[in-house]
Amino acid sequence: MPSKVMWIDYDEEADVLYINFEKPQKATESKMINDMIMHYRKDDIVGVTILNASNYLKA
Repeated sequence: MPSKVMWIDYDEEADVLYINFEKPQKATESKMINDMIMHYRKDDIVGVTILNASNYLKA
């Protein structure tokens, strides 16, 4: 099975975590669920943005 690469970035000042399941590209659609924004290209999820990320992350 081929390995997949994920891109993860955390903006401490904005408290936002960005997760991309493909090389970061523009999504064609986004849906917000609570503090998470799911990014889609057609029917495939290509990334997630987590707002107020420190509420979900443990140090």
